[in-house]
Amino acid sequence: MKKIKYSEITPEVVYKKRRSFLKSLGYGLGSISLGSFSMINNSFANTNLNEPTSYEDITTYNNYYEFGTGKSDPYRKSQEFKTKPWTVRIEGEVETPIDLSMEEILSTFNSEERIQRLRCVEGWSMIIPWMGFSLSELLNKVKIKSAAKFVEFETVYDPEQMIGQRRPVLNWPYTEGLRLDEAMHPLTTVVTGLYSKTLPNQNGAPLRIFVPWKYGFKSAKAIVKIKLTKNMPVSSWMDASPREYGFYSNVNPKVNHPRWSQATERPINGDIFTPRIETLMFNGYGDEVAQLYSGMDLKKYF
Repeated sequence: MKKIKYSEITPEVVYKKRRSFLKSLGYGLGSISLGSFSMINNSFANTNLNEPTSYEDITTYNNYYEFGTGKSDPYRKSQEFKTKPWTVRIEGEVETPIDLSMEEILSTFNSEERIQRLRCVEGWSMIIPWMGFSLSELLNKVKIKSAAKFVEFETVYDPEQMIGQRRPVLNWPYTEGLRLDEAMHPLTTVVTGLYSKTLPNQNGAPLRIFVPWKYGFKSAKAIVKIKLTKNMPVSSWMDASPREYGFYSNVNPKVNHPRWSQATERPINGDIFTPRIETLMFNGYGDEVAQLYSGMDLKKYF
């Protein structure tokens, strides 16, 4: 998989120029004729699908049901969400449970730029320049007991601020989980920022997890608790629909979701004419993570 350098990131100003170009032609979402297609498509013919998605798209097109089920709901309804003070508790199968403030986390761990691919189970994708560090660094702050086999993540429960939690869309608070070896893999990221900026509320501020080889819903946002467990945790989506959502949820183009094909994906990159592309096994991270699942039937353990 191609490593994307910082210098290859599409500057925000370039993306905005593309948007301005469409507006200058007088095109709205429903007003582009077939005769206009070739001109606009040729104008964007050099769009690089390996470029990171624009800051605007990343921050305005989201799934974050705590703020609503629409793609724009997180942006529109999270702006007043308060993330200070914030504490993350690490407990469970550890020798000494600890509580870490967000200030302690930011001062203890050095965040670096991590440009990682996001693949949503709904069939769309982004390339995101996160700021963060390996989850293993955080977990190494506690002495993990040998009985620990899994890691469970819990999102904050605050229906006064998170209006989506006022409806029983899921069994709140949102929970997700990983096998311990998955959690300790260096690609599994504690995200603290985006495009070298503070992580926006709509993207999981102040702290979230990101696992690039799994579907996006596996990466819990606004985390307040990390629990080491003996047994496999039941995630929110597994609880809601076990036929549709398995524990592993690795990106796999050969195993379709009951409602969405996983063979291809639509890159979100500001160009409405971008063709769908083939989805890669493990979202393109197979060289790094395939060994974690050696000998497993990934259709059975989806």
